Amino acid sequence: MTHPTRRDVLVAGAGLAAASVLGPAFAADPGRAPSLKKALKYAMIQPGSTVLEKFRLAKACGFEGVEMDSPGGPPAEEVLAAKDATGIETPGVVDSVHWRQTLGDPDPAVRQAGLDGLLQAIRDCKAYGAGSVLLVPAVVNEQISYEDAYHRSQAEIRKAIPLAEELGVKISFENVWNNFLLSPLEAARYVDELDSPVIGWHFDIGNVVNYGWPEHWIRTLGPRITRLDVKEFSRAKRNDEGLWKGFGVEIGDGDCGWARVMQALRDIGYAGWAAAEVGGGDEARLTDIAQRMDRVFAL
Repeated sequence: MTHPTRRDVLVAGAGLAAASVLGPAFAADPGRAPSLKKALKYAMIQPGSTVLEKFRLAKACGFEGVEMDSPGGPPAEEVLAAKDATGIETPGVVDSVHWRQTLGDPDPAVRQAGLDGLLQAIRDCKAYGAGSVLLVPAVVNEQISYEDAYHRSQAEIRKAIPLAEELGVKISFENVWNNFLLSPLEAARYVDELDSPVIGWHFDIGNVVNYGWPEHWIRTLGPRITRLDVKEFSRAKRNDEGLWKGFGVEIGDGDCGWARVMQALRDIGYAGWAAAEVGGGDEARLTDIAQRMDRVFAL
């Protein structure tokens, strides 16, 4: 007899209403065009001195949502007022300390600081009316082994799960160049081992291109994907000009393979938020980004 996991029980108990808060609408039929809502990162909006001014500009440029940062983001009351005035949504927040105070660090004080930052990001996420915290779960380097980063980070994340479950906030891991969780199979396993419906994946399409193919990751991660980040990467520029120069190409002009990406999203029935994570700027720059997202999403 197969016994349900804690994740199974919590998902069943939460019901469809909770599912609409915690993740994308996986009730969407596979094979249909994915329903993607365009967002961008708050720091990309360069004009404006207030949240309201920045949200108004994002709306004018064609975006529906803005991802905030925490700890250290604007006061919740200012964000909520700007949302009410503009209709802009806040799909999530980005943990602002996860690179400095990593959850896999050998120093317990550093790990505690990272955990404190994650807990604050979860609280701010709820206060902003958002649904997901983007987290880089760990970093592997010469001083931090892969195995240690794996087990230490999972131990710290487990401490944050009760608050995330209580508040209905997803903790969503991003694939970044952190020498960690380098295959989609391992990424899926890492999520599943944490055994909670509030654990998912914030899949960055462009970050994978240097060492893989986004559509492979999408199909393997499947319903674990709660959010998307959108950027571009060129293997030719990487080869000719250097590794980081691969990002120096506009959305739609690189090697992400957007037609294959969109087909993979249709195959898993993804419907939800996709946030640009590229160099920001003024109204003309942000409008161009939104229009480029529209073009690749239509493939």
